Amino acid sequence: MAEAIVKNGLEDYYHYRSEFAEKAAENEDELLQKLKVFDDESILQEFVESQQDASEIQLTISGINCAACGWLIEKQLAKLSGVLKVGVNVSARRASVTWNNKKLKLSQILNHIENIGYHAKPFQPEQHEASFRQENKAFLKRLGLAGLMTMQVMMLNVGVFFDLFGHIDPQTKQYFNWISLLLTTPVILYSASGFYSSAIRALRAKVVNMDVPITLALTLTYVSGVFATAQNSGQTYFESLCMFVFLLLISRYLEHSARYKASQLSANMLEYMPSTANLLVGNQITPVLAKSLVAEQLVLVKSGEMVPIDGVILEGEGQLDEAMLTGEFDLVSKSIGETVFAGTVNQLGTLTIKVNKSLKNSMLNQINILQNKALLSKPKIASLADQFSQYFVMAVLVISLSSYIIWLQIDASQALWITISILIATCPCALGLATPSALSCAVAHLNSKGILLKRADALEQISQVDWVALDKTGTLTEGKFTIAEFFCAPELDKAQCLQMAASLEQYSSHPIAKAFSELPCGYLVSDFSAKIGQGVTGTIDGVSYKLGSQHFIGLDVPIQMQSCNAFLTTVDKVLCGFLLTDKIRTSSVELINAIKVKQLTLLSGDIPSVVESVANTLKIPNWLAQQTPEDKLKVIKQAQANKHVVLMVGDGINDGPVLAQADVSVTLGAGSDLAKSSADVILLDNSLEKIGLVFAIAKRCKRKIIQNMSWALGYNLLILPLAVTGLLSPWMAVVGMSLSSLIVVVNSIRLLK
Repeated sequence: MAEAIVKNGLEDYYHYRSEFAEKAAENEDELLQKLKVFDDESILQEFVESQQDASEIQLTISGINCAACGWLIEKQLAKLSGVLKVGVNVSARRASVTWNNKKLKLSQILNHIENIGYHAKPFQPEQHEASFRQENKAFLKRLGLAGLMTMQVMMLNVGVFFDLFGHIDPQTKQYFNWISLLLTTPVILYSASGFYSSAIRALRAKVVNMDVPITLALTLTYVSGVFATAQNSGQTYFESLCMFVFLLLISRYLEHSARYKASQLSANMLEYMPSTANLLVGNQITPVLAKSLVAEQLVLVKSGEMVPIDGVILEGEGQLDEAMLTGEFDLVSKSIGETVFAGTVNQLGTLTIKVNKSLKNSMLNQINILQNKALLSKPKIASLADQFSQYFVMAVLVISLSSYIIWLQIDASQALWITISILIATCPCALGLATPSALSCAVAHLNSKGILLKRADALEQISQVDWVALDKTGTLTEGKFTIAEFFCAPELDKAQCLQMAASLEQYSSHPIAKAFSELPCGYLVSDFSAKIGQGVTGTIDGVSYKLGSQHFIGLDVPIQMQSCNAFLTTVDKVLCGFLLTDKIRTSSVELINAIKVKQLTLLSGDIPSVVESVANTLKIPNWLAQQTPEDKLKVIKQAQANKHVVLMVGDGINDGPVLAQADVSVTLGAGSDLAKSSADVILLDNSLEKIGLVFAIAKRCKRKIIQNMSWALGYNLLILPLAVTGLLSPWMAVVGMSLSSLIVVVNSIRLLK
């Protein structure tokens, strides 16, 4: 196995080709040598995300036909020493691989994928789209050939079946059989090649997939026809064989197109990926590739142009269409100092933008990556379906063999065709599609509404949530603080206290700091530090000061400052108090009305009077005030210990630990980077009421998965006895199997509406 690990891939060769070859011309040593170009540092920087010893890459995989292909790739890559995590999105033909870069090289991973029987290369939007179009074209060619040959063979056999020419002599019938064999052979060798290659990959990996019984049935039908034709005895079913392949390909093609549509709506966003930019150097404008831009460069965006990069406006004002990020079509006004994002469209005005992120690290690309990661995560029901389908295929093979032996004793002439009917009718394709098709469509729907889902399996947990915790500051409220009241010790200068407070808060990233941003900063601060969610400390003119909550300062508060929620103190004295207020979001009321759970709790680090006021306004029955991040974490853990499924909604740096601890977590697009990295769901336009949509889609998705699974299992349990008893002919079997898969896909697509 270790030897096989070192020999696996196929990227360099395919990376520089416009078409995929069926087989590599080189031997494995030559192939591995070519693939070593992908271990070059410049290549890794472009395609690979690395953190210490862990590296991650998004790959385009060609040759994927169904859910069984994704399962096979995941299982085989997981066996490589050094691979930490692997997930395959069948719909988008994408894979995400995380590995230990000290134990394994990228070239070895690519080589292993090739040895499994698939072609892989680092994901690039343009080439990914080109590979889909090429696969689609090849699909249509195979489908077209199968359809053409089916018509010709059917026409030849109509005369034989109905004896339209009067009495057909044996020589003429034999001639028709040879012509039918000639026409059927390219259908088996070319049109059905995808089924055979898929089955061979599985058998090489010592597993069975859904294409194994199909290819076995096709082979038995073809071989029996060849012998019958050569010996001029027995019955041939060449017309049925061609029709089997034709109908199977129609089914697979429709599934392929439907899954691709869902994946495009959900994750790729390729039409929004900018390609060029107007680089501004002095007064000269130079067209350049958007991906070549680096931080601190200046770009010019005219009216009607797409913003090529994430950056900050230095000059000009604009009206931007950010629908591709938020799902909202109202134009957003942007002016000097505000951030704009790659892929949005400047509808009015001219902007000079300073680049602050490369295209690779832009929000658009990060959303694309996160969406694809979401579709790689599987809920428990999907994993169970994958495992069940493997056992089911084995059971079908055993039942088919047993039926063949029994029917040889009953009616030998029917034994083969009944066996073929069983193999085709009971193929668990619908079972394999039941979960991924529903998840893809659900994620697509949410994405179109400006809701970014980082884990598709979170949908399964959301449907089970019965305990919701809400942060206040910046979540239920806008996070735009103002100083409503200010109390100062009589012997102190008010202006001096305000300046000291402003000087301390200018180094803080907490939303509270914005309340002091308009005040003058007249002091130099040293030894500054911040305690997440509680306050800040710093030294001014040799004196240590604290500014934060009462819990943070650790001192008794004077009576006149009891209504305050932030205090400026020295080591032993409270200097002044501030009552900081924040406006409640208009969407908070809609959120509370939309969430129907057993327990709803407001968790806040603010003082009781303020928290109680917000809770009463929003009619939240349970609230806890002056909660530190550690306190919030304890509350969440206690709820989970009581067997609750917890959803946490937060946006600040102090919410990172609880967002990570909760079963499902939601944050806002305006939230901190830490909150967004910890959360499972991101509301890109900060509309809290959309959490209700997440709950609704999660419940609908769960229902669709259950419906799909019930249909797939019910169909197979119903069709199996009909096939075993000989009541189901082979052509009926292939029609039933194809319709079963299509019903599952069509049912899932309803989630897009």
